[in-house]
Amino acid sequence: MTAVDAPPSTSVEVEDLQIRLAGGADVVDEVSFRVRPGEILGLVGESGSGKTTVALALLGYARRGLRITGGHIRVGGRDLVGLGEGELRAVRGAEVAYVPQDPAAALNPTLRIGHQMREALAAHPDAADDPEARIAQVLVDARLDLDSGILRKYPHQLSGGQQQRVAIAMAFACRSSVIVLDEPTTGLDVSTQRHVLETVRNLCRSYGVAAVYVSHDLAVVSGLVSQVAVMYAGRVIELGPTERVFADPVHPYTQGLLAAVPTPERAETLIGVPGHPPRPGHRPSGCSFAPRCPYAEDRCRAQNPPPVQVDGRLVRCVRASQTAGATPRGGQVVAPPAVRTETLLQVHGLDARYGRFAVLRHVDLRVAPETCTAVVGESGSGKTTLARCIVGLHANWSGQMRFEGTDLAPGARRRDKEVLERIQYVFQNPYTSLNPRKTIRQIVAQPLAHFRALGARETDERVVTALGEVSLGADFADRYPDQLSGGERQRVAIARALVVEPTLLVCDEVTSALDVSVQAVIVELLRRLQHERHLTMLFITHNLALVRSIAQEAVVLCDGRVVESGPVEEIMERPADPYTVRLIQDVPKLAHRVGAGSGGASPWSP
Repeated sequence: MTAVDAPPSTSVEVEDLQIRLAGGADVVDEVSFRVRPGEILGLVGESGSGKTTVALALLGYARRGLRITGGHIRVGGRDLVGLGEGELRAVRGAEVAYVPQDPAAALNPTLRIGHQMREALAAHPDAADDPEARIAQVLVDARLDLDSGILRKYPHQLSGGQQQRVAIAMAFACRSSVIVLDEPTTGLDVSTQRHVLETVRNLCRSYGVAAVYVSHDLAVVSGLVSQVAVMYAGRVIELGPTERVFADPVHPYTQGLLAAVPTPERAETLIGVPGHPPRPGHRPSGCSFAPRCPYAEDRCRAQNPPPVQVDGRLVRCVRASQTAGATPRGGQVVAPPAVRTETLLQVHGLDARYGRFAVLRHVDLRVAPETCTAVVGESGSGKTTLARCIVGLHANWSGQMRFEGTDLAPGARRRDKEVLERIQYVFQNPYTSLNPRKTIRQIVAQPLAHFRALGARETDERVVTALGEVSLGADFADRYPDQLSGGERQRVAIARALVVEPTLLVCDEVTSALDVSVQAVIVELLRRLQHERHLTMLFITHNLALVRSIAQEAVVLCDGRVVESGPVEEIMERPADPYTVRLIQDVPKLAHRVGAGSGGASPWSP
C-alpha cells in the first residue's frame, strides 16, 4: 500500500514491511509508504495498532520478541533490512534519527546537556566539521537560549518542553535525512506543544529532512503533516494527503477516530469507537476491523481487503465507494447545567511549597456539588500540586481548605478516615499507578480493606459491581495489569477510586496518555458516573478542547496563581486574561474540517 502519485525522489521508502513475533504471528504486515525530503508523514491509530513498531523499524530495530521478516526499508536508496548490527549502528543517528516520547527517560540524568550533545556528534565524526558550532546552531534552531547556560545544565534542571527540544536538537545535529518522532508532545501543555511542533516543522523544512511523526492526537497531526497513514491491527488502512483524509475520511475506522476528537468550540458528547482492537499477533481473519465496523458484511470477514484508490487516497475497505462521504459528525451538544450556589469544596488563600520554593500563591477555588471543575494551565503552573494538596498527598501548605463545611488538615495522616474515604484520586499514568503483582480484584478491593471491614463475599460483590460500572466484566477481576490495555487500566483505576463511593473524585490528567477513541470512552464514562452517582469532580488537564466536553466550571492557573475562573463557556468564548487567550489560541484544532464531503449519515453519530 504505497502513497498515491509519490515522486521518485524520496528520503525514505517502506515497501511491504512485515514484522513477526518470535512465535510466527505477524504484528505488522503489508505496510508501505514514501516520504520526500522536507515532508512529514503522520502515523496515527489507537494504542496497539503498530505505529511505534513501524517507527522503530525505520531504524532497523525491532523490540524484544519481534523480528523484521519481510519487505524493504530504503533510506536514501539504501535498504536497511538485512544489514548487520555494526552497519545499523553507523546508520542510526547519521542517516536516521529518533526522537522519543519521554525525553526525561531518554536523556542521561547524570550527564550535562552539552556532554550528551557532544557524544551524539562524536559517534558520527563526519557529520560536522565544527561540532561546537553545529551544537550552537541546532540549539538556536530549536529555540533554546544558549545564554541561559543550557549546555551546563542537567536534564532535571529543564522543563518538559525544554527537554523535548533538546532531544529534537540532538536528532537534527548529525543532519540525518530521516527523523522518526514517536509521540514527542504527549505529556506537554498546549503552549509548549505548539513550540515543539513549530520546531519540528521548521527544522524539517530548513534541512530538507523527511519525518515520520507517530501520534494519537489527530488535531496535532492535521496541522503538521502533509500526508497521513491510519494504522489498525498492524496494517495501513487509509493513506493519502492530510486534507483529503481528514476532511472526508473513507475508511469507517478513520471516521470513528475523527468522531472522537473533542472540539474547544462547543460542549458535546464524545463518541468512541465501540469494541477493542485485536492484540498484536491476534489479528482476526478477513478485514481486521470487521468485528467493530458498522458496515461489516460476510465478505469482509472472508478475506483481507486489498487497497483500492478512492478520491486521491488508498483505502483497505471492500465498501470504500459506499462509505466515502459518510463523514463523522460531533455528538449531541451538552446543555449547560443549572448554576449551583452550594459549596462542597472551598479553598482560600492556599500557598504551597516544595522546601523553600513556592509553587502555589494565594489560590482560591470553589467547587459546587455534583459539578465538574477543570483546572488548566501550562506545565509547572501548579495544577497537580493543587490536586495533591486537596487529597492530602502534599502537606507543605498554608491557608484554608474546607470540605463539606469541615476544615481539611494538611496531609492525609492528619485527616479522619471518613474524609479520606470521601475524597478519592485517579492518577495520571495507569501503567505505574496499579500494582503489577496484584490481580485487578485485589487492586480494586484494597480501598475497601482500608476503609471498611467487610466480609469476603460482600467485598467481592462490590468489586464486581465497580468493574461493571466502568464497563469491565467480572472476567477482568482475575487478570493482572499487564494483561490490559491502557484504557482498560485507567478504567480499573477509576473503579478502585469509586468502590468506596466517594463524594469528590480528583482526576489528574487521566486521559493524557490515551488515544482519542479511548479518551472519548473514558470521558463519557466519567460523565455517566457523575450523573448516576451524583459525583463531584475536579478535573486536572492541559487539554482545553476536552474541558469543553466534560467540565462546567474552569480555573486557570499561571505560575501558581489563579488568573481567571468561571463557567467554561464564558472562559472559552470570552477569556479575559491574556494568558488564557494565549492558551486557547494554542489549542490544536483539526486543520481540515470534517464534513467537507457529501455529508452522508454517519454510523458513529448518536
